[in-house]
Parts: sequence; C-alpha cells; structure tokens
Amino acid sequence: MKLHLKRPIVFFDLETTGTDIGKDRIVELSALKVLPNGEEILKTRRINPTVPIPLESSLIHKIYDEDVADCPTFKQVARDLEKFMEGCDLGGYNVLRFDIPLLAEEFLRCDIDFDIENRNIVDACRIFHQMEQRTLSAAYKFYCNKTLDNAHSAEADTVATYEILKAQVERYQETPYETSEGLTEYPVQNDMAALHKFTFQKTADLSGRIVYNNSGQEVFNFGKYKNVPVEEVLQKEPSYYDWMMKSEFPLYTKKILTRIRLRNMKVS
Repeated sequence: MKLHLKRPIVFFDLETTGTDIGKDRIVELSALKVLPNGEEILKTRRINPTVPIPLESSLIHKIYDEDVADCPTFKQVARDLEKFMEGCDLGGYNVLRFDIPLLAEEFLRCDIDFDIENRNIVDACRIFHQMEQRTLSAAYKFYCNKTLDNAHSAEADTVATYEILKAQVERYQETPYETSEGLTEYPVQNDMAALHKFTFQKTADLSGRIVYNNSGQEVFNFGKYKNVPVEEVLQKEPSYYDWMMKSEFPLYTKKILTRIRLRNMKVS
C-alpha cells in the first residue's frame, strides 16, 4: 500500500559506538525519504565517529574502526543531512528513545539546532509494542512474512521499518484500541499526524531527563529532585543548574534546562 503523506517523511536508523546518548557517536546512518507522490530516496553512509568503536558494538553491527577510518566525520555531512531532512516528518523503529536523541546530540555538536517541534514523528516500534509487543525481526516476520537478513545494518533495518509501517497501517486501520481511560479509538490510520499522536511520547528534552507532570510543568525525572518542577529547583538551588551544565548530560537536555532558566528569569 502507499502511505498517505501531506509532506515527505524520512525513515532513518543509526548504528553507533554504543547506547549512551550523551557520549556515543554515529558510525552508520541510513535515511529513506518518501515523498507524497510515492517516490523513495534512500541514502546510506558510514561515518568516522572520531573515537574508537568498542568491540562489543562492532560485534553487533559488524562495523570496525578500520571500516570507517577513511569515512567523513558527522560534522562533514551534517549540513547535507539537515537539508535532506528539512521540512520532513520522521519515522523509524525505536527512534523516540534512541535515534532521535542521539542524532540531535550530533547536530548540536556541529552547532545545528535539530528542531522536532513542527514534525510528525512516527515510531513503528511504539505501534508494534502497543498492538502486538514484539521485536524488529519478529515484526518483519509477523507483518511482512519475510526474514530480516542483515539485521543490525542501518540500511536493512531502515527499509524493513518502512515496510513494517505500511503493513501496520493496512492491518490496523480498522482495529479498535482501548485507551487507559476506557475509550475505544481507531488510532492507526493512514495519516502521519494520527500516527504521531499514537506513538509520540512527549518529554521536555529528548532523553527523558526532564518530563512533564500532569499539570504540564517540566519536572526532573531523575535524582534527588525527581518529580519536582525544574523552575522550583532552579529557584531554590541555583547551583543545580551549574552542576548539570558541567556534568555529562546530553547537550539537548542542557539546552532545554537553559531555556527553562531563561524563561524563569524573564518572568521574575
């Protein structure tokens, strides 16, 4: 089936040096742009992370230091990638928890503010886990009746995710879903805004260090001030801001923390 798109959507997947959003780097990126007319543009490239790739990571994605020694750094490809994704919605598998936060970190290191506020973000993993609750290879077998060859290669995972999403929309667009409030909805539709609403879990930052409480206030989601409003903490203990800025928190988290601090200063 063809996805109903009002603007392009880019499905992407990252292979990285590890799973720490604040520290680790991209070693391979694959991006599949799907245009509203159905045209598909697939780009895959390996990237020199400028740091050694741990053996445990290489054993998973099969990319070793020597494989990327002569590849461009992320800084060298960042502007072209930003342009490729400009004005596009985003899609992927587990992108909300990992790929988008890590990609945002890489962009920020290059002084590029990767904004997600005006994009629909569709996570096929969230649809899968909420409707069936399984893994990427199982999802590919379940929805597409195919075996995922070359799993953990960015290109294979990216293309598989695109095929899975199309199969999910076709399977579930007439399927009722009971919400936590006991309401019956039909959330899986051939519409990126509807899928964004169903899959996107909004946090104040991208890594879940700062989240929203039931009143819509930004609160810390870790440490001694967990569930305490950020503004309240910054007023009561201004040094907490300095500690976070000097610590190894993701750059995007620091950006949001600074935004809240400046907003509070304007109000006061």
